[in-house]
Amino acid sequence: MYEEAAAPAVLRDVAKCVWRSASEGPKRIVPDGCVDLVIGDGAAFVAGPDTTAWSSVTRPDAVLSGVRFRPGRAAAALGVAADELVDRRVPVGELWGRSWAERLVEAEVSPVEAVAGRLGELPPEDLAVAELIARLEAGVSRVGEAAMGLIGSREAAAAGMAARASPEHNSSPPARTPREPGPGPTTPPHSPSPAEKRHPPSLPPRSAGSSTETGLSRAAAVVAWAEDPVLSAAVSERRLRRRFVQAVGYGPATYLRVSRFQRAVALAPHVRGLAALAAAAGYADQAHLSRDCRALTGLTPRRYFGGSSTVDVAVRDRLRSA
Repeated sequence: MYEEAAAPAVLRDVAKCVWRSASEGPKRIVPDGCVDLVIGDGAAFVAGPDTTAWSSVTRPDAVLSGVRFRPGRAAAALGVAADELVDRRVPVGELWGRSWAERLVEAEVSPVEAVAGRLGELPPEDLAVAELIARLEAGVSRVGEAAMGLIGSREAAAAGMAARASPEHNSSPPARTPREPGPGPTTPPHSPSPAEKRHPPSLPPRSAGSSTETGLSRAAAVVAWAEDPVLSAAVSERRLRRRFVQAVGYGPATYLRVSRFQRAVALAPHVRGLAALAAAAGYADQAHLSRDCRALTGLTPRRYFGGSSTVDVAVRDRLRSA
């Protein structure tokens, strides 16, 4: 038995869903790019983002419940970087203290209440990471395609806006009489947004002989970056990858691989044949699906998608059990 429900309103910003599960034997858990807070069978632990399958082994009558965090948001809610949780099952006591763990195990507080109680100081969502996650989940074939416009685009776009606003690119500049003052700011006073404060736009340096018009174009570029949440989040490739790993647990390439396989899992009941499934899920070919399936589940696609592949009692998987 496995039941899943939408996250309550209080957790919508950080949680993907809440769930309950019970099984009569070991259950194969495959990577989904998420972090879960899991309660049940006398334990309270955080299941980090997986890179391969593991088996959940509980008593036959045990019922587990949990909160599944949205990719990229667990680190903020739990207070620990997601890359420190990869392929791990960490007791809640090690993260929040023994008191919280005991209250969760004794059902004095629910998983939802426990997470909600820790959201008071939740930092704002990282816009660049969130946008990259969304693009990777949308079905792109390469990380570079998903990152287009997010990596290194601040400098190029700001420079482009400055160039387009310069007098050289304006064929009909407005006439000005000798008595008119020089052009002044055309935008109202601007209070920097939180995104602008964290990542101020990198603009072309002003030369010693720069004109007032160049200053105007620079001001316009600043305002444009502040008003566009995606552009204002643009960062260098190295910095974006570091932030992505800390928020999600692993790099964009691994996340793309995991999200593409999860798309195949969702499509499997509606698509006949592995070749058609591979094409529908965005794989290059059936062999591509087979390689990822073996790496992420330990099984061939024919066995995994055959119907009974969620239960596995292999010794190597038991070693990874919670």
